[in-house]
Amino acid sequence: MNNNILTNLNIHQPYYSFSTGVTEQISNGKTIQISSPTDGSLIGTVNLAEASDYQTVVTKAKEAFPVWRSLTAPQRGEIVRQYGEELRKEKENLGKLVSYEMGKSLQEGYGEVQEMIDICDFAVGLSRQLYGLQIHSERPNHRMFEQWHPLGIVGIISAFNFPVAVWSWNTALAWICGNVCIWKPSEKTPFSAIACQEIFKRVLERNDLPEGVSSVIIGDRSIGKLMASDTNISLVSATGSTRMGKNVAETVAGRLGKTILELGGNNAIVITEHADLTQAIPAIVFGAVGTAGQRCTSTRRLLIHESQYNTLRDKLVDAYRQIRIGNPLDENNHVGPLIDTDAVRNYQNTIQIAREQGGKICTGGNVLEGDMYRSGCYVEPAIIEASRDMEIVKHETFAPILYLMKYRTLEEAISIQNEVPQGLSSAIFTLNIREAETFLSAKGSDCGIANVNIGTSGAEIGGAFGGEKETGGGRESGSDAWKAYMRRQTCTVNYGTELPLAQGIKFNL
Repeated sequence: MNNNILTNLNIHQPYYSFSTGVTEQISNGKTIQISSPTDGSLIGTVNLAEASDYQTVVTKAKEAFPVWRSLTAPQRGEIVRQYGEELRKEKENLGKLVSYEMGKSLQEGYGEVQEMIDICDFAVGLSRQLYGLQIHSERPNHRMFEQWHPLGIVGIISAFNFPVAVWSWNTALAWICGNVCIWKPSEKTPFSAIACQEIFKRVLERNDLPEGVSSVIIGDRSIGKLMASDTNISLVSATGSTRMGKNVAETVAGRLGKTILELGGNNAIVITEHADLTQAIPAIVFGAVGTAGQRCTSTRRLLIHESQYNTLRDKLVDAYRQIRIGNPLDENNHVGPLIDTDAVRNYQNTIQIAREQGGKICTGGNVLEGDMYRSGCYVEPAIIEASRDMEIVKHETFAPILYLMKYRTLEEAISIQNEVPQGLSSAIFTLNIREAETFLSAKGSDCGIANVNIGTSGAEIGGAFGGEKETGGGRESGSDAWKAYMRRQTCTVNYGTELPLAQGIKFNL
């Protein structure tokens, strides 16, 4: 299956550390093998890039930037439109590769490619809407306005859980803004990134554009450090752990560069006494077990009003027993594997700590064994009864672990919701408008995303995506997130015959 996917995408072994149109250039870095968490089979090998490879990529990006910047924004939008069309043609193949390499369900693999297509469509429209403001000047016969220019090279560091979609959120917008991009994907999912580059190469070649408009470099954290410290990189957009984000932020800030950070999430759903449980349960289950709990927006905490607690707990346990765990390419299965055995150990350690801190396992908590699960990466989604004073519930574990907590008042629920360090996504289920509006008010959720009667997972590309506190504070994708990929310039034009000075200042010359 894996070789067929790669062949269908015109990816052949051996494939090396980066793609800049010089794919025969071999890195001297160490070779790593990429195996699928689905069945443990080898997908292929890549050479990790070294500093010299990185400099080659940067040079090509610098050469491509003046060419790309010289196109009008609508012309750049046309290139992005063509990329979206290529993605439509390759949706099935690329979606299967994403699913197989990362381990998410096939439906989610297809959905991730669809997000790429959607953000291309969004960016095409945006390419004709990079608006600036017209500002009234206090000086007569003067026109003051704002305009926006590209930054230059945008560096994108993405995580394994969304091997292609989050990159596209950044890249599609960066491209139409006039930037060129260098992408460092997770070294756990390199082939999905290589495939995206190969597909985009077709568009660039067809339009006689340099491939340095988009470069991919496969490397470990040392490449990320080079990117963060490189003054050639105007903006670093990094998705990953809070620890990684803090390191990136410190390094980039040290050279006064720009960052977009999309880091950890510890997302809660509040279930009030007025919630429709029939509506809430599917959202809870999908949010907690979708992508095997490896989404930054996964539901990790469930805050339940005491009047609903026992009923909802029992319904969730029953629902979890109906979950089918297995090969994600089989569309009959709901949950695939964790990304690797390190993630499995983290899952086991977290459950052990939760027990030691007083948590009660309602269901799940086991590593699955047998030929079907021979990769060693399959686990049972777990439900744990917990309390707000358990330290472990304040930490994000990238695994399908859901903590249940009881509350009495909405104020108490909001306090529990907000007392964790992360601030990405949140939700409330209620049919009471006062509860809903309180949750959305300034005294409600402190997260970047707040939903009513839908879960924490499944953000749309039309809205700006990101969070607060240790989630990083950056925004990607929709709304006016495009402004982060450009530099603002305030301009004033004097079209009169005199030179009045601001604040009425006069010089007798």
